[in-house]
Amino acid sequence: MTRSPDHPKQAVKFGRRAPRPGVEYEFDKLLISREVSRSLVTRLLVQKAEEGGWELDRVRVAHDGTRRVVLRRKIIRQRSPQLIYV
Repeated sequence: MTRSPDHPKQAVKFGRRAPRPGVEYEFDKLLISREVSRSLVTRLLVQKAEEGGWELDRVRVAHDGTRRVVLRRKIIRQRSPQLIYV
């Protein structure tokens, strides 16, 4: 769970957190106004998913109608090849 920076003991580095060992995700936060239609938001999220490899992590709707959307995608680490010289 990501805490706000005003809780120094429980603060999590912004942008990354690991839900289980060995898996890392990159996070992207969007703030969408209440004037934006649901169909437009859906098209935006589908486009980000198809083109950028993002998946939906969390959606929160505030009292004023704004949507706070958190997207995530897996960070894939490439190992350096083991070179053996003969």
